[in-house]
Amino acid sequence: MTAINRAIVIVLDSVGVGELPDATAYGDQGSNTLANTARAVGGLSLPNLGALGLGNIIPVQGVPPVPNPRGSFGKLAMRSAGKDTTTGHWELAGLILSQPFPVYPDGFPGDLIAAFEARIGRHVLGNKAASGTEIIKELGEEHLRTGRPIVYTSADSVFQVAAHEEVILVEELYRICRIARELLVGEHAVGRVIARPFVGEPGSFRRTPRRKDFSLPPTGKTILQALQERGLAVVGVGKIGNIFAETGLTESFPTRSNEHGVDKTLEVMRTGGPGLIFTNLIEFDMLYGHRNDSQGYAAALAAFDRRLPEILDRLRPDDLLIITADHGCDPTTASTDHSREYVPLLVCGARTARGVDLGTRATLADVAATLAEIFGLTWPVGESFYRRIISRARGGSAFCGCTT
Repeated sequence: MTAINRAIVIVLDSVGVGELPDATAYGDQGSNTLANTARAVGGLSLPNLGALGLGNIIPVQGVPPVPNPRGSFGKLAMRSAGKDTTTGHWELAGLILSQPFPVYPDGFPGDLIAAFEARIGRHVLGNKAASGTEIIKELGEEHLRTGRPIVYTSADSVFQVAAHEEVILVEELYRICRIARELLVGEHAVGRVIARPFVGEPGSFRRTPRRKDFSLPPTGKTILQALQERGLAVVGVGKIGNIFAETGLTESFPTRSNEHGVDKTLEVMRTGGPGLIFTNLIEFDMLYGHRNDSQGYAAALAAFDRRLPEILDRLRPDDLLIITADHGCDPTTASTDHSREYVPLLVCGARTARGVDLGTRATLADVAATLAEIFGLTWPVGESFYRRIISRARGGSAFCGCTT
């Protein structure tokens, strides 16, 4: 048995730390979500992340490097093709994609839409790339008049269906989306089909919390499944269940916000046993990155930083905390799309060495390889950093604010 019995992986969705070498091919040259956001707002105040070593990864205005970080630090490159949430999380879990998920900037092919309409018994509106809030402003009134669902996509690999809850009942909208999921296979195997219910009147439509994702199941084995097969708890918090189509999870807890995600993570940390807690905090990406809201992005980072001591205090002596991300979404660039970036890597625990520079690592799958080594498994991709962080000194003291 290793010195670690439980790992907590927290994904700060879209908090990238600088363009990858191939960023130009994706139109993302100059992207650096963390550093550019800091510069746009005149500096960030993130004392707790800074103490772990965030400012030691890259220069960040307001978050200086510290001489003795309480954690180990580095950055991870995405090896998979693509730059979306599903690709990033799958790679963190040890599954690398050689082809990106398909995207449809000009809408979906006519024959695909025709097949969808035939299966659901309705014609659709839209079929274009659009902001979800804008398209219900544009087509919501026509939807009320005709009963036709609104189909749209984005820069991500998604097929989204919006409908007013009083026109198409939510359960019927879910059924429609399941049909779309059945059709979207092969060359059209998008990462997610998303039901987008909304309510209200023309001029004041608003989306409801009854969104539901119908994700493509992982196309290969992930570390989640391997840990589950080992008899360990694998708990997903936030969007993790959607991203992995509930595969490899022993429990799944959807959340409404970053704050709710931290609350649920703390709850599971208090009660959970050996295994993995895997948390996604979505608001950085969903509310601020895609809307080019630097101020909001900075505020969300500060809000997480304020909650971080609670997480550190909840760590058990045999816990390991990993804080990372899945891609970038720079709110300071003209694009509202994800950006092809490195992601941060912060690691701490009572039994790990402090201040280790883990360097620039070749793949997000190093996280999966590390989890595999911790729990006595082998993994075919990635390089474990476990041996570089584990403290071999007897009698070493906790340094991450852990309580015992």
